[in-house]
Amino acid sequence: MIDKLRRAFRRLRLGTRLALGLGALSLVVFTVVGAALTTYMRDYLTNQLDDQLGLAQIAQSKSIAETGTLQGKKYYRWYYAVYDVSGRVPELRSPEENGDLPPDIAPLTSLAGKQAADGTEVLRSAHLAGTGGYRLRACAVKPGVVLVSAAPTDGIDATMRRLIGFQVVAFAVALAVLVEFGRRMLRRGLNPLSDMAHTAHGIASHDLTESAARLPIRAGERGGGPEVEELRTAFNTMLEHIDDSLAVRAEAEQRLRRFVADASHELRTPLMSVRGYADLFQYAAANAPEERDRHLARLRAEAARMGVLLDDLLLLARLDAAEVDAPLRLREADLVGLAEEASAAFRAGHPDRPLSVTSPQDPLVLRMDPHRIRQVLDNLLTNAAVHTPAGTPVSVEVTRQRNTAVVRIEDAGPGIPPADREKVFDRFYRVDKARTRDRGGSGLGLSVARSLAHAHGGTVTLDSRPGSALFTVTLPLPG
Repeated sequence: MIDKLRRAFRRLRLGTRLALGLGALSLVVFTVVGAALTTYMRDYLTNQLDDQLGLAQIAQSKSIAETGTLQGKKYYRWYYAVYDVSGRVPELRSPEENGDLPPDIAPLTSLAGKQAADGTEVLRSAHLAGTGGYRLRACAVKPGVVLVSAAPTDGIDATMRRLIGFQVVAFAVALAVLVEFGRRMLRRGLNPLSDMAHTAHGIASHDLTESAARLPIRAGERGGGPEVEELRTAFNTMLEHIDDSLAVRAEAEQRLRRFVADASHELRTPLMSVRGYADLFQYAAANAPEERDRHLARLRAEAARMGVLLDDLLLLARLDAAEVDAPLRLREADLVGLAEEASAAFRAGHPDRPLSVTSPQDPLVLRMDPHRIRQVLDNLLTNAAVHTPAGTPVSVEVTRQRNTAVVRIEDAGPGIPPADREKVFDRFYRVDKARTRDRGGSGLGLSVARSLAHAHGGTVTLDSRPGSALFTVTLPLPG
């Protein structure tokens, strides 16, 4: 039975359980307060009755001492007994009136003997058979004479019954009001938790639009206090992170699908070329030996081109994964010397393009992988050569700005359209969609350059306008 009640209690809503818990605690408090109030009131009324007994006995004792008889005011349903206690056993004197003695005289006799033994007045509550509860008081009238008075306590008992009945009704009403009010207040305060549960259920049911919702801030109410407000804020922050994570994940998946499609497309061309030249080489070997070397050279060229493409893809993958053994061999090297070497190689490979180099006279030494930084400079210079007409001037400038080394590579070509400036660093992206791969490359050069710069803690940025395209490489200098 207890287990069933526990299970039923656990199935209740949190607000109802808290309200019931508050009600149980209030019931304990009401019980303690009611018991204390009842005890206090009974003691108070009993003390009043004792005082009344004492005042009455003072007058009656004086009458007995002076006249030898019980005179003075007598109260309704009170009992009076006078005892001679000079002997070993108290002896009851004849009452003045028959109604002075109760049917059960034993409690009065016992109290008279106790007073004689102790020598002080004695108070006691007793139940007199046939009459009910009484308050007894014994006092010495004179040596050897004891007066015992008994006052009924049924008035006190009736008052206490009414007080207890009133307390039960009042506390029951207060408890019911408190539980209902507490339940409503708790439900109002826990509204944010209900909103969280509703939103969480929506997310759990794969209704991802719920994640875009936010828990409302209701006007005019705090929504459960600072703790619930903190929870509401944390929940909204979590939802924002979920939205951001889902957006990033969707974007990453889209980039991955596009990357796989582009990589497959880029690899398909050299593979088809390799297959075609392999067939031609086989045919030439059997029928036209003089053509064999030419086909073999083209076969090797296509294989080399595919190897370069695969090397770039592997490099990008390792840089993206932030591997511990990333392809960087860091050492102290001179950036000015690397820029001059890259410029010399560019002049040798593109003699038809004017190239100017501006660099400081002192070496600019920083910790880097010289081979990879040279690859960055070569890719940017090659990009300027591939995407500009013949005879277009190109400039290289190496400077130092505070704690960074800066390399600017600028060409005087047609520039890059604004719509393409944000995408030029994407993998396999080409500004000129109609450009052939033989002339336009694979679309990985700028991606590799940016990834290598990031691996060194630097950046590659683009600033383009009609008649100019400026790529800026920044690398941190050692502190």
